[in-house]
Amino acid sequence: MDLPRNKIIIIAAPSGAGKTSIVRYLLEKMPDQLAFSVSCTTRAPRPGETDGKEYYFIPVTEFEKKISEGSLAEWEMVYPGKYYGTPVSELERIWQMGKTPLLDIDVKGGLNIRRRYPASSLAIFIEPPSLEELSRRLQARGTENPESLTARIEKAGYEMSFKNEFDQVVLNEDLPTACRETEKWVRTFLQAPAP
Repeated sequence: MDLPRNKIIIIAAPSGAGKTSIVRYLLEKMPDQLAFSVSCTTRAPRPGETDGKEYYFIPVTEFEKKISEGSLAEWEMVYPGKYYGTPVSELERIWQMGKTPLLDIDVKGGLNIRRRYPASSLAIFIEPPSLEELSRRLQARGTENPESLTARIEKAGYEMSFKNEFDQVVLNEDLPTACRETEKWVRTFLQAPAP
């Protein structure tokens, strides 16, 4: 159900395009208006990640139970065997705080949320300068082996084909500039009267 008073900010991008850095910036700049919506995933935590902070890390069986119960606003098998999803309870938790959920989400998930809440969501696509630059950023992270790096770059090329389905596209060639541009779109959307 689309509740017009309850807005949602969607930040989506191919892996490595800088969406998490932009989301952190927005949360720092707008703590009274935005709250991070914690997704759930079946992947293992990366070093430094905490359950309930970056993600809710849950087993596949629990994730599939959430799908069958209809308790996810959206979900995707982003990589083989790796589910990601947005619990409806997270959106409601943030709305009850009087804030707007800020989603750091994959491209398909972002479009699924956009379709479910068309009148009350702002979907922003963060575009990398090029696939070559994206590959360089992912290699610099040090979290990818050659096979997973290739898979992520191929997926990024596919995901970039959906950018025109988003409300706004922000090119992340220079992170501070991309952060400010994204903030401008978010503030404009939040100040607009609810539909």
